[in-house]
Amino acid sequence: MQAANRLQRALRTGSGLTFGAWQMLPGTNHARTMARCGFDWICVDTEHGNIDGMKHIKLQSAAPITLLILPYLPQMLQCTKLLQRLQLAICQRRLDGKAYALSFAVIVPVATRTPTTWTEQMSTHVGALDAGAHGIVVPLLYTPDDAKKLVQFAKFPPVGQRGFGSPFPMEKFGGQTSAEYLLQANDSLVTVVQIETKEALQNVDAIAKVPGIDVLLVGPFDLGNNIGHPILDGNMHDELKNAIATIHKAAVDNGKKTGIYSTSGDQARQFADQGFHMVSVSADMIALPSYLTSALSSAKGSYVHSALNLAKGAVSGAAKMTGPYGR
Repeated sequence: MQAANRLQRALRTGSGLTFGAWQMLPGTNHARTMARCGFDWICVDTEHGNIDGMKHIKLQSAAPITLLILPYLPQMLQCTKLLQRLQLAICQRRLDGKAYALSFAVIVPVATRTPTTWTEQMSTHVGALDAGAHGIVVPLLYTPDDAKKLVQFAKFPPVGQRGFGSPFPMEKFGGQTSAEYLLQANDSLVTVVQIETKEALQNVDAIAKVPGIDVLLVGPFDLGNNIGHPILDGNMHDELKNAIATIHKAAVDNGKKTGIYSTSGDQARQFADQGFHMVSVSADMIALPSYLTSALSSAKGSYVHSALNLAKGAVSGAAKMTGPYGR
């Protein structure tokens, strides 16, 4: 089962470095196109992306996939239905003469506008796992107790309290039997927590000590907002950089992996050189407008010509990306 979970396998071998991308736009062909670009994993973002409202779409997988869930739905109890309607396409590519399945990570948003109990929130994660997720990503953690409760819902007994009975996840791991899934899931599924609140930063060492947590993922934009140093011009304040370094050290010191969201290949390379393991490279809603704007600018011939068109109301010139998904 672990062999089918490409992300988990990569995190536990060699340097553990993986590169991925954020998918915010819906569609199977869209997912396939991103997959063929050579990433190790794709994170399907239903927190900030335009994916959670999709209809008449079913969960598909032509090969084992890794689904990581980052919760935030107003309809917290509809995660299984959402995943069943979410179109995921898997692309196989050859590395060293062997075929490997791309890992997909699905982000299901968790802070909600309507009152919900922790049990209702955690049911979102369980529904995702029961639908075939290879892991879950949980945003907006605050305390070690939050992390412990997450593990309880994500793991089968005796480690946790996850209920067993879904007939769907086995096919996402190469057609395992129910018994094989039950015996191997606790060790094979990836459990990721996002450190992006002031409270989580203060408690990061204790959170990193929680058994069953695999990766601490830094959300630099929300983290910057929550510690009083938002990223407004594409540059990080030194205190934000120090906070990110603190999170990375806490994870490594406690035998855990670290992940981080970045907005460009250059930034991703910097984080990789700093020792991060699960590194996003870009998002479709960064890459698509950036490339199209640049291509249009080139087609118009010159920045002088572009400036003239801009004065007429045309859009031209590549804008600097400053926010998590654009300017």
